[in-house]
Amino acid sequence: MESYRGFLALLVSALPVGFLSVLFTLIWVLHYREGLGWDGSSLEFNWHPVLAVTGFIFIQGIAIIVYRLPWTWKCSKFLMKSIHAGLNGVATILAVIALVAVFDFHNAQSIPNMYSLHSWVGLAAVICYVLQLFTGFFIFLLPWAPPSLREFIMPIHVYFGLFLFGTTIATALMGVTEKLIFVLKDPAYHSFPPEGVFVNTLGLLILLFGALIFWIVSRPQWKRPKEPDSTLLKSNCDTTERMEGDVAISSGNNTDRSDSELNNEGATRKRNSGLDDVGQRSTM
Repeated sequence: MESYRGFLALLVSALPVGFLSVLFTLIWVLHYREGLGWDGSSLEFNWHPVLAVTGFIFIQGIAIIVYRLPWTWKCSKFLMKSIHAGLNGVATILAVIALVAVFDFHNAQSIPNMYSLHSWVGLAAVICYVLQLFTGFFIFLLPWAPPSLREFIMPIHVYFGLFLFGTTIATALMGVTEKLIFVLKDPAYHSFPPEGVFVNTLGLLILLFGALIFWIVSRPQWKRPKEPDSTLLKSNCDTTERMEGDVAISSGNNTDRSDSELNNEGATRKRNSGLDDVGQRSTM
């Protein structure tokens, strides 16, 4: 693998940044926003950013680069597909719970739903993410789809995976900014209060994590090597078997030919010996 040290450096940088994004989100809701709960109050809403950042950004980012880890290239492709699907499944569950929390909070507090750009993009991202998960499960994980369909869907699947990852990052940045504008009144957001600066730093961490993941996944030299095509292997095996069969037949023909030549040589010697005997008797 080319630039193995470069890959490790980026990976070692991306993982702590993603973990810090989750940690900063927890500190935000526990220290500045009074904690977590499930009672229809703002404590229930606080689950929304925690679960969204944890599942939709951190876990989804890990799921995207799991094929790029060189120490997993010796593992079977099916195992890596299962891990990829499992991580995306966990991210989907957390994202759905995050949606439930925010809708439940809005309904309990008589706040209108789906009026902001953040809510529009976020809901669309969750719906598309679920569709992406089921498409990958039925076409790539289960052995039902023909190879031609997989080959056709693969670039679309990869593109939409990266597109949805970028969309979730943009949605998170819109969401935290919207939340700060709503809750920071005294002191106001524009006066650089500690909570505002802290959450802005959280936004930068999310953005940096996304940039590192995109860089890792966009390098062709860090892509998992393709496994040999089973059809090609079968064809090579058939060709080898045919060649071995031809060699065996040729050897058999050569052996038959050699036996025939030996028999002919023996018969010739017998004839010559008989002629010599006749000559000797005639001389006598």
